[in-house]
Amino acid sequence: MLRRGIIFVFSALLLLSGSMTVFASEKTGGGATPSGIPLAGLEAFVDNYVKEYIGQKTVGASIVMVKDGQVVLSKGYGFADVERQIPVSPDTVMEWGSISKLAVWTSVMQLAERGKLDLNQDIRSYLPPNFLTRLKYDEPITMLNLMNHNAGFEEYMFDMAYQSPEEVQSLEAGLQLAQPAQIFRPGEAVAYSNYGNSLAAYIVELISGEPYDEYVQQHIFDPLGMKNSIAHSVVEDRPELLEHKAKGYLFEKEGSFKPGSWNYMSMYPNGGNNGTAEDLAKFAMAFMPEDGEQSPLFKKHDTLDTMLSQSYSPAEGMPGIAHGFWEYPGLHRTLGHGGNTIAFATNLQIVPEDRFAVVIMTNQASESNIVHGLTKAIVGTREQPVALDLPDTSEVQGKFMAARRPGHGFMNLFPYLTLLKLEPQGEDQLQASLAGMTASYKQVEPYLYQKVGGDSALDVWPMLYAKMRDGKVEAISVYTSDYLPLPAGKTMPILIVNTVLAVLAVLYFIISPLVLMVQAVMNKVRSNTSPVARAGSRRLVIGLTLTGTGIVANNMILAARMLSNNERAYSEVYPQIVVNYGLTGVAVLFVALLLLSWKNKRRALTVRDKRMAILPIVMMAVLVGLLIFWQFYS
Repeated sequence: MLRRGIIFVFSALLLLSGSMTVFASEKTGGGATPSGIPLAGLEAFVDNYVKEYIGQKTVGASIVMVKDGQVVLSKGYGFADVERQIPVSPDTVMEWGSISKLAVWTSVMQLAERGKLDLNQDIRSYLPPNFLTRLKYDEPITMLNLMNHNAGFEEYMFDMAYQSPEEVQSLEAGLQLAQPAQIFRPGEAVAYSNYGNSLAAYIVELISGEPYDEYVQQHIFDPLGMKNSIAHSVVEDRPELLEHKAKGYLFEKEGSFKPGSWNYMSMYPNGGNNGTAEDLAKFAMAFMPEDGEQSPLFKKHDTLDTMLSQSYSPAEGMPGIAHGFWEYPGLHRTLGHGGNTIAFATNLQIVPEDRFAVVIMTNQASESNIVHGLTKAIVGTREQPVALDLPDTSEVQGKFMAARRPGHGFMNLFPYLTLLKLEPQGEDQLQASLAGMTASYKQVEPYLYQKVGGDSALDVWPMLYAKMRDGKVEAISVYTSDYLPLPAGKTMPILIVNTVLAVLAVLYFIISPLVLMVQAVMNKVRSNTSPVARAGSRRLVIGLTLTGTGIVANNMILAARMLSNNERAYSEVYPQIVVNYGLTGVAVLFVALLLLSWKNKRRALTVRDKRMAILPIVMMAVLVGLLIFWQFYS
C-alpha cells in the first residue's frame, strides 16, 4: 500500500508538472520576442544573459516581459539588499527614474483629450502670471516643446534631488527654487529637460485641481490596477511599499558595490515614481490594447494613436520623439524611456506592432549591461540598408558640447570637461568618445550613423545624425540631446589656453607656500634681519600668496564635492561662493597695499623686492580672471 501510495503521489506530481508546462506553452502561444527569441526559451535566454553580470557588475535586477497582454516572464535576479541577503522578487519596489515622465505625458494627453489643454498653446496661458521669470525669448513655449525637450531651458544642476525626505518641498516650490534660464529659442535645440517635464506636471495640477501625484493615482495607477506603485519620491508615505523597497548601490569594482542613497525630489514628476516591475508592465500594456479594444488610459482611439505618433525627429530615418516617448531603432518600431536616479537604473520599451514590452529595473546607479544590453537583445536592432555615394566621414569630425548644459554659474564649466569627440574610423565609420567611453558608428545614410560596437553605456545612443549647413556641422543629434559646435568665445584654442593658465595658477599657489616656509626656516637659521620696509613687503607677498592658496583650496573642495555627489541643493555650495568673494576681496586689499608700498618714498623697496611681488600679483590676476570667466562667483 505504501509503495502504491508513493507511486500515486509521484504520478500526480508528474501530471501536475506536465499540465503546468502545457499552460506555459499556451500562455506564450509559441511566439517570440521582436528579435526572434522563442518565448518558450525566453527564461533560459535571460538567465544565461544576466549570469555574466549579476553579482559581478550588477547588484540586482527585476525583469518583466509581456506579449499580447500576458506576462511571459517575471523574474528577479541578485539582491535587493546585499547586506541582509534579501533577493530581488516580484514584490521588490524600485525607483522608476525618468520613466516617471511617461506618466506626466499620459496625464497631458488625457487632459488634451478632454479639451482642457491644447498641445500647441503657449504654456504661459496655463501658469500663474510671471511664473517663468528667466525666459530670454518672446516666442511661445508649447506643451509640444516640453514633450520634445526643445523649450530652450538650460540644465540647472541644483535642487533636483535630495538624500532625505525632509528636504522635499511642494512641486510648485521646487519649480520656483530650481528655475533654469532659457538659453535657446523654442524648437532650436533638443536639450533633455527635467524641469520642462515637471513644469508640465504642474500644469496638469493647475488644470485638474488635484495634486499631481493624486491625479496619477486616480487616473492612471488605479484604473490599471497598479497597487504597488506611487507617483512620488517619498515612499515613506506608503509603509507597505517602503517595506519592500530595494536598497540602491553604486558600482565600485567587479563584485563590489557600495550603498547609495534613495532619491527624494521636490520636482518629483520627472523621476520620483516608485513601484514594482510588474506594475510598470501593466502601464506598458495599456499602450498596446488588442485590436478593437480601447486603452484603459484614454476614451478615444485617436488619443493613443496621436501619443504614439512621432512628434519630432531631426531627420528621416533618425529615431525621434513620440509625444514624450523616445523612439528606438528596433527590428520593429519601438518606443520607450530609460531612467536613472542616484542609485537605480531602469528601462521600458514597447513594440506596439508585436504587442510586446520589456521592463528592466536595477538597483544600481547607471547600470547599462542589463538595462540597455538585454533590451537590445530582446527588441533587436533595425537593419539599415547601406546607401551609395556616402559623404566622407571626416566632414563631421570634431569636438562638440551638449545642448543639455548649464548656461550660468560655475557648473557651466562641466560640459567642457565632457565634450563629444568624433573621429573618422575607416572609410564609413566614426569613433565617438565621451567621458572615457568609446563606440563605433557606421554611416548607413548620408550623415546618419548606426552604432555597431563599443561600450554598452553608449547603447543609449543607438544612432546619431549630423545636421549640416554650408559644409559644416550645425548639430549632432544623439537620441536625447543635441551636441553643438563650441561657441566662438570658447573654441579649442581658447580652452587650451585656459587649461594651461589654470594649471600654472594652481601649481603656483600650491607650491609657493612650501617655498615660503623653506625660505622662512633658512632665514631663521641664518638669523637674517631685513629692513622694516622689506619685511612689510614680504609679509604682504606672503599674505597674497596664502590668500591665493585659500582660493584654490576652496574651489578644489567645491569641485570634489560636486564630483562625489552632484545631487545637491544650491544652499550647500553657496557658502563656498561667498568664500570666493571674501578671499578675492582680501587679495585685492593685499595687492593695493603692495602697490602703495612701492610708491612710499620713505620706505623705498629694492628692484628685487618688487620683482618678488610681481609674480604673485600676476598669478592672482590669472586665477581671479579664470574664476570670473567660468562664473565661479555665481
